[in-house]
Amino acid sequence: MTPLRQRMTEELRRRNYGDRTIETYVRSVAAFAKFFNRSPTLLGPDQVRQYQLHLRDERKLSFSTYNTTSCALRFLYLVVLQKADMVGMIPYARREQRLPSILSQDEVERMRGAVALRPRDRLIIDLLYGCGLRVQELSTLRAGDLDVARKLVHVRCGKGRKDRLVPLSTSLIELVTAWRALMAPRPDDWLFRAVGSDGHLAARTLQRVVEDAALEAKIPKKVTPHVLRHSYATHMLEAGIDVRVVQSCLGHARIDTTLRYHHVSRYVVTATMSPLDLLKH
Repeated sequence: MTPLRQRMTEELRRRNYGDRTIETYVRSVAAFAKFFNRSPTLLGPDQVRQYQLHLRDERKLSFSTYNTTSCALRFLYLVVLQKADMVGMIPYARREQRLPSILSQDEVERMRGAVALRPRDRLIIDLLYGCGLRVQELSTLRAGDLDVARKLVHVRCGKGRKDRLVPLSTSLIELVTAWRALMAPRPDDWLFRAVGSDGHLAARTLQRVVEDAALEAKIPKKVTPHVLRHSYATHMLEAGIDVRVVQSCLGHARIDTTLRYHHVSRYVVTATMSPLDLLKH
C-alpha cells in the first residue's frame, strides 16, 4: 500500500465511513492515477477535467458511478492533500430524473410462484419485496435480526450507517420459522450463509436469484432486487400507507426520495381524467 493510499484510508476511517465506501473511494482514486500513470499528487485541474470527460463521453458511466468518483476525488484533494481550491473544479453531474421500474402485484406473485419449491430463494424474494430491503442489507442480515415475536426486522448499518426497524409480514413468519428449523442458525449467524464458508451470501448471488426468478416467471422487464424494493414502496403507497411511514420503512433521509413513488402509483396517475374523456362524441 502506498503512503497516499494508506493516508486516504485512515482519513476515511477516522470519519467513520463504511468499509464499502472506503473500498470504492480508494479504487476510484487508484483508477484516476492509473489513467495518467502518475501519482494524484502530481495531477491538477486539467487532468481532473480530462478524466471526467473520459468517464462521461467514452466510458459512459451512470450518474451514480460518475458522482461517486467525483466524491472520491473531492475527498482526496480537500481532506488528504488539503488543496481546497481544487474542490470547486470537480463538479457533480446533474441528477437524471428517471422513474423507477415497478412490478405489478401479479408479476410479484408469478416470481414467488416460480421459486415456491426452493425455500431459500422464496425467502429471499419475499424479504426483498415484503420488507423493502436493499440487497446489501439482506446479504448481511443475521438470524437474530428477525424478531418473529414482535414481527420486526432489525436492519443494521443500512445506507448511511443507520439502523432501522421494518415490519415483518405475517405471511413471512412461516417461511422464516421453516428456514430456521432447516438451517438451525444461531442468532449471530448469517441468515443466508455462503456454501462452504462461514461468510454470508454475496450480493451478486442474491441478484442472480431475483433475475432467475423473473426469467422463470416470464417477466419481460429487467428485474433486480432494487426493483422489488421500488415495488414494495409503490404498493405500500397504493394501499394507503402514510408516506412518512413508508419513508421510515425504506430508511430514506429525505421525504423527497420517497415521494417519487407517487409518480409511478397507478392510482395517482389514473386519477386524472384525460381531455379525451371530456369531449362530446
